[in-house]
Amino acid sequence: MDISKRVYDHRWKIDPIVRSLIDTDFYKLLMAQSVFRNKPDTIVTFSLINRTKSIRLADMIDEGELREQLDHVRSLSLSRGESTWLRGNMFYGKRAMFRPDFMEWFEGLRLPPYHLEKRDGQYELTFEGKWPEVMMWEIPALAIIMELRSRTALASLGRFELEVLYARALTRVWEKIEALRGIEPLSVADFGTRRRHSFLWQDRCVQAMIEGLGPKFTGTSNCLIAMRREVEAIGTNAHELPMVYSALAENDAELAQAPYKVLEDWQEEHDGNLLIVLPDTYGTQGFLDRAPDWLRHWTGMRIDSGDPAVGAETAIRWWRDRGENPMQKLVIFSDGLDVAKIAELSAQFKGRVKVGFGWGTLLTNDFRGLMPNKALAPFSLVCKAIAANDRPTVKLSDNPNKAMGPKDEIARYKRVFEVGAQKAQDVIV
Repeated sequence: MDISKRVYDHRWKIDPIVRSLIDTDFYKLLMAQSVFRNKPDTIVTFSLINRTKSIRLADMIDEGELREQLDHVRSLSLSRGESTWLRGNMFYGKRAMFRPDFMEWFEGLRLPPYHLEKRDGQYELTFEGKWPEVMMWEIPALAIIMELRSRTALASLGRFELEVLYARALTRVWEKIEALRGIEPLSVADFGTRRRHSFLWQDRCVQAMIEGLGPKFTGTSNCLIAMRREVEAIGTNAHELPMVYSALAENDAELAQAPYKVLEDWQEEHDGNLLIVLPDTYGTQGFLDRAPDWLRHWTGMRIDSGDPAVGAETAIRWWRDRGENPMQKLVIFSDGLDVAKIAELSAQFKGRVKVGFGWGTLLTNDFRGLMPNKALAPFSLVCKAIAANDRPTVKLSDNPNKAMGPKDEIARYKRVFEVGAQKAQDVIV
């Protein structure tokens, strides 16, 4: 594939940004099935949140183009081949991961309406409806915004300039892969769907990882690419689940138990490497201090905010204190990774715990320095559940710069979850 020609031809609308309802992260499908089973009628609102205010998206991206791409997603439905793959493929060693009732619902799904307006140089993009439906907007919405921003930045370039740009970017990706080859052991997956440069570029990066890393590359979070490239679809669960469960709590006592109720529901359906705890929604240390004993038997933890080394040390100490062997456990790092950090964490925890890496934005969208004025520099864009049944959601995180929610509710959650002083860290992506 000549990616520079395809990008040049975007001007003639050959490539829609989102091609399929399974052009999404695998954990969205796993979570959607859990929500479909346990809380199908909960009304949830999702909203686009640009943490990098200096990037004025509404000044860059044409509203008509944005609406056109969003409307295209609303026209999508599962193809027969996609449905067959989901129904019959083996995921995490288990066939028929997705239940027939969920698949029947998913096969009939069309994404619900959206609300879009401009405000202060940003787009206010929101989705409201039944939780299983609106949650499926998160990844397509982010992918559309990110790729439209890329297309805007590239629109002035000629064919030769595009060829040079992508040659340099591909060289960078390959140099990163070559640097990772020497790390032993290594287990790394592509987690870059939500903030990718483009679908074509993410697919190209996955192809490079397959060829360059062999078995050290464990798969991709993107279901469509996993299906087409015949690699593993990777993912477990995200902050969305405890955030919504917590918003639905009737009192402080229920709020304190909500993050564990999520995991009770989760383990009714999953086992093995899908039993990965994401402990940082309301502070990792407090979550582990109050965790029920049965959680010690889960397979591992994902570290997604704060100092990753501190998070891993906390996990190892927690397992040891409860009589578990950390060498039989898995720690997955997934926050703002690049080659140097992957190498550093691999060396620090080698022989102490199993380690995996979910490599995101700096794999699939690292064009830093390849265009003037930081035109393609990565930035922090998220699409989060902000309300459930008209109650605000809250996220505290291990990094206060990632916290979200009304100030009074943040204060309440800090009290209930006994969150003390936290160290703020820059949010790169």
